[in-house]
Amino acid sequence: MAAPEAVAQPTAPTDPAPAPPELLAPRLIPRMGSWVYEGLLLFGVIFIAGYLFGTLTQTRNAMDNRLALQAFLFCVLGVYFVWFWTHGQTLAMKTWRIRVVDVRGQPLTQQCALKRYLVAWVWCIPPLVMAYAASLQFAGTGAVFVLWVALWASLSHFHPLKQFWHDEWAGTRLVDYRPAG
Repeated sequence: MAAPEAVAQPTAPTDPAPAPPELLAPRLIPRMGSWVYEGLLLFGVIFIAGYLFGTLTQTRNAMDNRLALQAFLFCVLGVYFVWFWTHGQTLAMKTWRIRVVDVRGQPLTQQCALKRYLVAWVWCIPPLVMAYAASLQFAGTGAVFVLWVALWASLSHFHPLKQFWHDEWAGTRLVDYRPAG
């Protein structure tokens, strides 16, 4: 009696399928360059929005209406980012040739852009909470913030597609964008 032939068992791939080239993340340096440039541009947006708020509410002291001003600026930033992200990119992203898309490579919906905006606060809230809990002054808060940003950005190396983790959670991707022509 002949020995039964061994049936080859299918093996699961050890690595996930590579991402399509158009969904690969830009290198970390351009992403962080865009992040810093975005901060510079947001200074103007926040300044104008703060001036508008102060004028409309007749606020004379910076400590008056502080929570209302913070809520107003949170909403202004939300509108700014949601609008630009649903159109593909902010001015800083355009300068660095980066575009934000959903996981299928399509433009973001307003809901997806809003989700990305809310989840992206992971860049700011944890270091501010740590600094507050440690009763740090301005320089200490700045140091904690810079260390957190460096740590959070470096964690993208552990993502299979080298994306930031908040983009994974929001269902979005940052991609290299070189317009044709």
